[in-house]
Amino acid sequence: MFDAFTKVVSQADTRGEYLNSGQLDALISMVKEGNKRIDTVNRITGNASSIVANAARSLFAEQPQLIAPGGNAYTNRRMAACLRDMEIILRYVTYAMFAGDASVLDDRCLNGLRETYLALGVPGASVAAGVQKMKEAAIGIANDRSGITQGDCSALMSELASYFDRAAAAVS
Repeated sequence: MFDAFTKVVSQADTRGEYLNSGQLDALISMVKEGNKRIDTVNRITGNASSIVANAARSLFAEQPQLIAPGGNAYTNRRMAACLRDMEIILRYVTYAMFAGDASVLDDRCLNGLRETYLALGVPGASVAAGVQKMKEAAIGIANDRSGITQGDCSALMSELASYFDRAAAAVS
């Protein structure tokens, strides 16, 4: 996993080039947005349990067959595994958000996840729906203007949304 700075430097080094003005401008922008990025991660981390629980509750209300006898989240053990997986995905989304790079999400969370779910008979579309519910909740919490660094956060919220979308696409 590389953070945004290491990734840019590594790519330039591989090509034997100096950093160009576009790369420097992108890194400067990331530094300027640093406090907002940290606020976003802190808000999601501080509300992780409720984000996961509320997303699961909403998912099961919409898809009650998941918690009915024979459903993929039926029994406490299966329900716990479902909640654990949702929490892991959310945790890796926050890592990607903090680093400004999706590679940690891809490498340590999403690679092979679809195949694992297929092998276990887990409905990927339901997992993707749960991820989308976490996305909505996380963006709502992170985009709350009270008590955080002021400024336009639309680019950060778009970036955050892209990590959730990436996770949803990886499991469906």
